[in-house]
Amino acid sequence: MASAALLLMAVSTEADACTGISLKAQDGSRVVARTVEWAATPMQCGYAVVPRGHVQQSYTPTGENGLKYKAVYGYVGIYTEYEPFVVEGVNEAGLSAGLFFFPGYGDYKAYDSKRNDVTLCDMQFVSWVLSQFSTIDQMKASLAGLDLVTLDHRIGAVHWRITEPNGRMVVLEVVGGVPQFYENKLGVITNAPGFQWHMTNLNNYINLQPGSAPDNTIAPGITLQPLGHGSGMLGLPGDFTSPSRFVRATFFQTTAPVWPDGFSTVQQAFHILNNFDIPIGSQHLQKDIPKGLPSATQFTAATDLKAMKLYYRTAWNSNIRCIDLMDIDFKKVKFQSHPLDDVQQQPVTMVRIK
Repeated sequence: MASAALLLMAVSTEADACTGISLKAQDGSRVVARTVEWAATPMQCGYAVVPRGHVQQSYTPTGENGLKYKAVYGYVGIYTEYEPFVVEGVNEAGLSAGLFFFPGYGDYKAYDSKRNDVTLCDMQFVSWVLSQFSTIDQMKASLAGLDLVTLDHRIGAVHWRITEPNGRMVVLEVVGGVPQFYENKLGVITNAPGFQWHMTNLNNYINLQPGSAPDNTIAPGITLQPLGHGSGMLGLPGDFTSPSRFVRATFFQTTAPVWPDGFSTVQQAFHILNNFDIPIGSQHLQKDIPKGLPSATQFTAATDLKAMKLYYRTAWNSNIRCIDLMDIDFKKVKFQSHPLDDVQQQPVTMVRIK
């Protein structure tokens, strides 16, 4: 069942279009935000509230017989299709983690059934991190003793973004079976190729600047002038490939104003990620457009790590909703899960004219 859910979600390249950013407010609030794309069918996404003490066991290619772990920290996570496979979340210590597809560039060590008790499925890595740790260094030390594996090699690899409340962020990629951590001081993440490649590629866009480019006199009596505002952005790639989204996300993030507080910054994050909402028609030939899916961007989420609030909106309901972790007693709350949308339909508020 788990493998089938993974294949449904990830076999196609239509899945690998997630974009992540991070912002800081004047009061020190840190916000991490991201999109989740899947252009094949409407996904049944939901959120899980996981209490302290909740026991989980990882899947392996041979069943639900991998690493067993009890939650040290309660957390809230958003999953796609299958409850154990949380792709974005935050725990009560303020540690955030997110999963992003990484096809064609990552690969895990070979599965060894004799090591099931220390084997962790890649799609359950986010749940493991959120349930066990308050810092990145704690997680790195514990991961060294585990085998991180995939349930099915047809799925392709994933990589992760882990963020502390103080803003420290790392990207984890597994290449040749070896976990590799990169300090992500920029705070942007997309998909393949690797994080270091994306950082190098930014040098190709050194000319980008906010606002308008200056006039340029190229010959006596001939002065070139901008045709409108935003000419400093000429050359900014507009397609939905991972390299182009990384460049675009970097430009919008680094040129964004620094707002006074976390909530204003969350709103800024959603406005930035509007630019990565992928129209469903751009992913298909007309004859292949799936029914009932208004956007390939099935949900967008933002987390204020200081206020401990997770916000989200979906392709069917662009109203922003919020889960306040400070209102949850993770010692007493029961494990529960709920759909992101009770009804997949955009609510409309009518304006009455008198």
